[in-house]
Amino acid sequence: MRLTVLGCAGSFPGPESPCSSYLVEAEGYRLLVDFGAGSLSALQRYASLDAVDAVLLSHLHADHILDACSYVVVRRYDPRGPKPVLPLYGPAGVAQRLANAYGEGSLDDVYDFHELRPGQFHPGPFTVTVDRVNHPVETYGMRIEHGGRVLAYSADTAPCDALIRLAHGADLFLCEASYPDGAANPPDLHLTGREAGEAATKAGVSRLVLTHLVHAWCPPSNVLDSASAAFAGPLELARPGATYEI
Repeated sequence: MRLTVLGCAGSFPGPESPCSSYLVEAEGYRLLVDFGAGSLSALQRYASLDAVDAVLLSHLHADHILDACSYVVVRRYDPRGPKPVLPLYGPAGVAQRLANAYGEGSLDDVYDFHELRPGQFHPGPFTVTVDRVNHPVETYGMRIEHGGRVLAYSADTAPCDALIRLAHGADLFLCEASYPDGAANPPDLHLTGREAGEAATKAGVSRLVLTHLVHAWCPPSNVLDSASAAFAGPLELARPGATYEI
């Protein structure tokens, strides 16, 4: 299983990164996890435009979904003809949310919409387990398994028990760390580096990669130092183009 970071900026694009988007590949199958602003550009560096086999959206905040609207043009209006309908998994109301954002009616000719519920499903060769995490809108953290290996993704969340369950024993934990430690951060919204490190330690993960980074609010040194004080294993900041063999 291979993970490629297409975008890792949180809440809005950064000067060097699109918003959240991650390409997960195994056995020639490509699962795109989140599709944030600017990530369609990055996708073209690592795969052909029509190579995506399914899209999985953790939640419906704009910084995680907007390029799913741009992708409509790619699949609907290709001069060679429209592309096959693409499976897209997301929270309740995902079809209407994307249709409203695109602004031209139904997108059912482009996406085969599936609404998420806590539990397990099987896109391609992957086993994906999702559960609700602690964010103001319906949001799903996830555990992606293939060949006995585990990738866990926090999505956007504040501390919660579901996050620990999903990450338990993961080979790689892709975890958000949006807010600085030592600040009066809004409750029940995002994690600090320390909280991400604590979650990784509780879950017993092998490797921690911090993402959803908002460098305008939180210097990278704050995120790394805070996380390393709470997690003794290998850890790093996500960066666009980084790949991991899991």
